[in-house]
Amino acid sequence: MTRLWDKGTPLDARVLAYTAGDDHVLDDRLVEYDVRASIAHAEMLGERGLLSAGDLIAIRDALTAIGQEHARREWRVTLDQEDCQTAIENLLTARIGATGGRLHAGRSRNDQVLAALRLYLQDAAAALHAGAIAVAQALDALAARDGSIELPGYTHMQQAMPSSVALWASGFAAEIRDDAQGLQLTQRRASKNPLGSAAGYGTPNLDVSRESTRKRLGFSVTHEPVTAVQLSRGKAEAHLLFEITLLTQDIGRLAADLMLFYTQEYGFVSLPAEFTTGSSIMPQKRNPDVFELMRGRSSVAQAALNEVLGITQKLSSGYHRDLQLIKPPLFRGIDSCLQTLDILPSALAGVRFNESRIRMDPSIHAAAEANALVAKEGIPFREAYQRIGAKLKDST
Repeated sequence: MTRLWDKGTPLDARVLAYTAGDDHVLDDRLVEYDVRASIAHAEMLGERGLLSAGDLIAIRDALTAIGQEHARREWRVTLDQEDCQTAIENLLTARIGATGGRLHAGRSRNDQVLAALRLYLQDAAAALHAGAIAVAQALDALAARDGSIELPGYTHMQQAMPSSVALWASGFAAEIRDDAQGLQLTQRRASKNPLGSAAGYGTPNLDVSRESTRKRLGFSVTHEPVTAVQLSRGKAEAHLLFEITLLTQDIGRLAADLMLFYTQEYGFVSLPAEFTTGSSIMPQKRNPDVFELMRGRSSVAQAALNEVLGITQKLSSGYHRDLQLIKPPLFRGIDSCLQTLDILPSALAGVRFNESRIRMDPSIHAAAEANALVAKEGIPFREAYQRIGAKLKDST
């Protein structure tokens, strides 16, 4: 098996396993994006007279077929190929011979990998955004269904002021929509065209057009100067993981509330049976495992973010192999969040608030009574506060 950087010396199998890691597994999700970027690069080479019309047709047709076959699961990236870039180029040259080798003119594996990754990040952010909006809409439906039910509002885990299911659900819906907007903002860094930066220093003696590939791939801008591209590695990834962390933390707090409300001591809510699990020893138990895992997965996202930041924080300029280690936490954080977003709307659809179980402490209206005194008698709030406090103390 020929890798793009082989120099003829056999590679120790242990070195291959160590340096490739799980890239061959992870890269299956990047195949379609590498194919798109490779076709755009080939078309640019043809446009600049660096590839003949016949060669361009052969490369484009073969790459299209390779991508379609991968989508049908007719092939997968293997460890000996190491990554999707090697797999695709080897398949290409096996089909069209030396013509396939012409595709790599004017690019490096570095800008090639980054182009595929940024295209993937754009789609991942869009999917996460759609999932977050679906959760917010499920909370809207919950507010419409049970919104009129009174609910105590808590501070310091004590009943503090009156609230309602509508206020509770709408608060979470608003913040999750805010998280969705944050996910959209990650597109700024992911929409910079890295192609043409090659290994970080451009393509001397080759008249490539970075603007051409930018337009063909729908990137917003071309990443300039070329030396900035490798310095940017990890930023778009960390930004997406940061927004995922904020989203999963909001979901974790939502889950924490529901689990508290589900306890026998509270009994505020019933959870759908199909989203709870049984106990291995206690016949009476139904456990809120789904919501417990949603609470825990905010830590998965934060750990992935910290891992990416840790990998990049002290690197010198230019490309380093360390950057390959960004993929596992990045994909792990994305996948974990998408799984949560996929299941949460259906789980929320089955949540019911039990009005008969909700008890409001009589003192919960104390702040409202103090405000009423201020409005009625024109006294300072602190005086009203003291009077209501003394009244409550005398009544106990």
